[in-house]
Amino acid sequence: MHIVITGANRGIGNSLYRGYQDRGDDVTGTARSGDGFVPLDVTQPDQFAPLAKALDGKPVDLLICNAGVYLDKGQSLADGYPPDMWAKSFATNVTGVFLTVQSLLPNLQASNSAKIAIISSQMASQTRAPGGSYIYRASKAAALNLGRNLAVDLKGFDIAVGIYHPGWVQTDMGGQSADITVDQAAGGLMARFDELGPDSSGCFRTWDGQDHAF
Repeated sequence: MHIVITGANRGIGNSLYRGYQDRGDDVTGTARSGDGFVPLDVTQPDQFAPLAKALDGKPVDLLICNAGVYLDKGQSLADGYPPDMWAKSFATNVTGVFLTVQSLLPNLQASNSAKIAIISSQMASQTRAPGGSYIYRASKAAALNLGRNLAVDLKGFDIAVGIYHPGWVQTDMGGQSADITVDQAAGGLMARFDELGPDSSGCFRTWDGQDHAF
């Protein structure tokens, strides 16, 4: 199986990358800085053409849209959340997901049963609104909505789409007081991606297999 993972150089993305390699899958990872991965900054539209060219004619069985940012942690409602922070966050967490899917659509269509996994967050859910983190919450909610609509439009191509909450994970983003390790999150997510298929396309699930409220 050929798997493409964006943001594969650190955190959950890197743990997924190593997990699939250990399993014997063919894995292509991307990273803004390169560092041994395919160079891709998902906020830069002109970088998608080289990615598509590098994978030209190669089927993609699973695309994991993992690259994401949480720039507004700790921002104040009174004087925080500047416009450029909104733009940068949505460019990564939403537009970057869409452009990744769009650029690799021919590769996904070349697979017999392709899947797309979008890493969102429980903070995308309208049932979890304790205030704060407005940019991150809004961008992850948009990513959830994007995934749900992609599931509808790609059904005719036999491409399943799932949206996932990876858990509160001990990463630079989640902090060391988080509930689970990156390897626990990655292991759970791999199991969820294996389960994804036409009947569950459009799902919003947690890393440990629970259906999450939208």
